[in-house]
Amino acid sequence: MSTWVWIVIAVVVVAVVLGVIWAAMRSRRTRGLQERFGSEYDRVAADAPSRRQAESELQERERRHEEFDIRPLSPEQRDNYQAQWQSIQADFVDDPSGSLAAADSLIQTVMRERGYPVDDFETRAGDLSVDHPDVVENYRAGHGIAVAHERGKAGTEELRKAVQHYRALFEELMVVETGDTARR
Repeated sequence: MSTWVWIVIAVVVVAVVLGVIWAAMRSRRTRGLQERFGSEYDRVAADAPSRRQAESELQERERRHEEFDIRPLSPEQRDNYQAQWQSIQADFVDDPSGSLAAADSLIQTVMRERGYPVDDFETRAGDLSVDHPDVVENYRAGHGIAVAHERGKAGTEELRKAVQHYRALFEELMVVETGDTARR
């Protein structure tokens, strides 16, 4: 065979090898994001025009998160916030709507204290999804009920569920991380 045929074969082989390497890296990135974000990955992928754009959004969340100074709460802060949460739950019987608003406000306060920005809801939820992918779905569900309540489309039972959803996130934010383990 002539030299140019060998050159063409070599170029094709290199292109195929590079394609296989690129596909493997992309697959590895996808698996990593799926493992890290769980059901949030599926939600973002369903909302995005393409999987690539969804993954770019999740990677951007990770980059943004690296800029935060996330810190644990002091024992005194935790005790104070726990007492506030107990009060919110106790007040639910007499004022479900007020309790829901207080729960949302307390979560934002705790987030701010921990070092999360508390801009608009979608930004908060996205930021939380990096550290707390398992409970961000609860936060979204609780917020959805709160919005429905503002429109007059959620009753007391839905408000109770919203407070329960918020409680899941609240408990997660109360966790004190020590090394590779976490304790309440």
